[in-house]
Amino acid sequence: GCHQYTNKSCEECLKNVTCLWCASSRRCVEYPVRRVLPPADLCELRSARWGVCWVNFEALIIAMSVVGGTILIMLGVCCCCYCCKKKSKKQVSEGPDKDDERAAREREKRRVRQEERRAEMKSRHDEIRRKYGTV
Repeated sequence: GCHQYTNKSCEECLKNVTCLWCASSRRCVEYPVRRVLPPADLCELRSARWGVCWVNFEALIIAMSVVGGTILIMLGVCCCCYCCKKKSKKQVSEGPDKDDERAAREREKRRVRQEERRAEMKSRHDEIRRKYGTV
């Protein structure tokens, strides 16, 4: 297993993915799979190396947290933008309907006024016809 690489180099230890290198004690140990983080009695996070030798476990966790957080924030922003665009498109699509309704009401008002004028003119003409006896 991993113990054969103890007191050798970090690179040799980490060739095996299941191994964890502890820089302070120069030990190569099996990575405790059951636990997400290696326990402090095994190796402190600052000295622990896993996967790559040039990044300690603490920095690796911080970097992964930052990257993960950034991705989540980006997803949140994208979702918000998408929802806002959908709402604005809905409002734009509702606009012409309201304009059409307004135009239809205007046309109806004009038609009613024309009908009233026609009726008024007809009654005037009828009065004139009656007055001059042409009815």
